[in-house]
Amino acid sequence: MVNGVVGADTHRRLDPAEFRGFALFGPLAPLVFVNGADTKAAQLFTLVHELAHIWLGRSALSEAAMDSRESETEEQWCNSVAAEVLLPLDDLRSDYGRQMTVEELDRLAKRYKISTLVVLKRIFDAGFLTWDEYTERYRAEHGRVMRLVDDKNGDSGGGNYYRTQPLRLSRQFAKAVISSTREGSTSYREAYQLLGTKKHATFEGLAEELKVA
Repeated sequence: MVNGVVGADTHRRLDPAEFRGFALFGPLAPLVFVNGADTKAAQLFTLVHELAHIWLGRSALSEAAMDSRESETEEQWCNSVAAEVLLPLDDLRSDYGRQMTVEELDRLAKRYKISTLVVLKRIFDAGFLTWDEYTERYRAEHGRVMRLVDDKNGDSGGGNYYRTQPLRLSRQFAKAVISSTREGSTSYREAYQLLGTKKHATFEGLAEELKVA
């Protein structure tokens, strides 16, 4: 599930500075939630991070700072898994131009579709920065990234409800609820609650968007 607001209330944004995602483990239907108010690159990192929690078989609310030296926590382990999946150290060592500039961070971030913060962490992991150099640059870059996130969320409009709501709920979940309601197994009242709507017209609009007959 991906959502950047509370329910469907566009006036109550989920702050990426507070949390980026969570994982709910279950043997039948484990769930990953990603904060959609974050940058796209950060959302991808969160997705892999939360999947790592699922692989461990545990639920978690995730917000592990990458400027912490704690290496034995589960959060830091999941960070390491996500970082290696998205930017393997072997690739970083061969691709890094040895120039610690914003332009170089942006180049690597765009190439690997990750955030500049993850790029910085991998440069440190590869041994190209000392801990003190890394933390100083990380905190400066973190401030820059969060300002960009705030600007993006401040300028964004409401978007197309019928396209964003299935992402907020998960397309599979929304389709399952609509199909169950059409078959008579779920009441329309329950369906409206599960889908976050109060109108039948909205229910039908979601069904049309998801192509549920």
